[in-house]
Amino acid sequence: MKYKPIFFLKREFIKINPLIVGVATGLYPLLYNYYTNFTLVDSVSQFFFFIAFFLMLPVAINILLKFFSKKTAFISKNYMLLLSISNLAGFAALMIFSLVGPKKKLILLVIVLAVGLAFLVKNHLRKVIILEYILALIVAVQLGFYIGNNINFSTKWKQLPDDISEATFSKKPNVYIIQPDGYANPSILKKEPYNIDNSEFESFLTENDFKIYPNFRSNYSNTITSNSSLFAMNHHYYKNPKPNTKEPYGLRKSISDNNAVLSIFNNNNYKTSLIIESSYLIVNRPKMAYDYSSIDYDELSFLSRGFDLSKNSLKQMQRAIEENKNQSNFYFIEKILPGHISVSKNNSKGKDEERKTYMEKIGKANVWLQEIITLITREDPNSLIVIVADHGGFVGLNATSERYKKITDQDLINSIFTSMLAIKWPNNEAPHFDGELKTNVNLFRILFSYLAENDTYLNYLEKDKSFLIVGEDAPFGVYEVIDGNGAVVFNKVSF
Repeated sequence: MKYKPIFFLKREFIKINPLIVGVATGLYPLLYNYYTNFTLVDSVSQFFFFIAFFLMLPVAINILLKFFSKKTAFISKNYMLLLSISNLAGFAALMIFSLVGPKKKLILLVIVLAVGLAFLVKNHLRKVIILEYILALIVAVQLGFYIGNNINFSTKWKQLPDDISEATFSKKPNVYIIQPDGYANPSILKKEPYNIDNSEFESFLTENDFKIYPNFRSNYSNTITSNSSLFAMNHHYYKNPKPNTKEPYGLRKSISDNNAVLSIFNNNNYKTSLIIESSYLIVNRPKMAYDYSSIDYDELSFLSRGFDLSKNSLKQMQRAIEENKNQSNFYFIEKILPGHISVSKNNSKGKDEERKTYMEKIGKANVWLQEIITLITREDPNSLIVIVADHGGFVGLNATSERYKKITDQDLINSIFTSMLAIKWPNNEAPHFDGELKTNVNLFRILFSYLAENDTYLNYLEKDKSFLIVGEDAPFGVYEVIDGNGAVVFNKVSF
């Protein structure tokens, strides 16, 4: 019995043919890609593309090898070697894509190494294929458990407690939501650990009739979790995550797919436009609820991880304003600046150098903000313009990944959640209730109360609390880290 596995191998328990080898090449990378990037690749169109890319392409290459082996003496003589090269090089290249995305130089390097390895294992291809199928089986089980245990499909958190979805606007200015990613609030920027003098830009805002709201902050710690709550006007509490949840499922779709905010604007006959410079928000190709998007799915690569496409948002904004002059408009404009410090410790330069880099990016963000504000105020002087960030810059930490640890230091917690908010109200007349503007989750409810001239919507403001997922130095769970009064706390959320 101890020789039984080898016996099966010699009897071609796994047959060497183009189909078997081709599927073995791509099956594990395909399943691993879904396991590690599920929320980025969950559309139907992506599924069919990946079936073709990971499975059908390797099979097709092997079929061509088989065909030409009957036509060409060189290929016929070296058929097993070429089949091994096809298998190992394809497997390695597809795995690199699943791990880090379409990094061409890295993929080329592993292909070269795989070709060298193929010379060594050409007589053991059957064993290699069995190993690849075993790996595929293991990750298939992991993917099944991940989907079953961690993918929360519930949308109950989006349900609104009142009739704000039927709000009728008494005022209909064009509304511009400008989101500079990771832009800290001026009240925090000037303090440690940021210690950044941004007075020149603050003066620019004041001179252009913007009201700056000090100590405004986000409720969640990254772009997707923050913006999904922003557009739903509700807390999702990270959708009760499990320890190995990589990103709460469904939140990404709730930003550009149909949501409460877009629905209300549509009901008031606004044209809605999404002006983005990268595809990060729409990389998983959700149903587009905006009337217009600066990035069309036809120009978005199926291999994209969200940052390989770059659009000039200023030019896009100029064109949109010119084309939409005869109607009411809502624009959501995102800029990936200043961003935040490095994600992982491996890429971090240390907290001091990360702060300097962030400070440089603040300067670049200010230039862009000045340009787009000047454009909008010149072309549309009576509009409602809101500058609101999605979270802070994480300055003071070595990497953003440290947010999963228990943090009780007030400066560090504020660094994560601090968020720029500055508003240019039409006719420079802020509503009497603008003091309620404290966190992102309630921004649109307050704006709609202003546009509809209906204060009753303010009776259902969400709690101005901020939350983190914590898994180090404390039992895993969602924790309230800033309470409704702005005090730093550490209270586990019960579901």
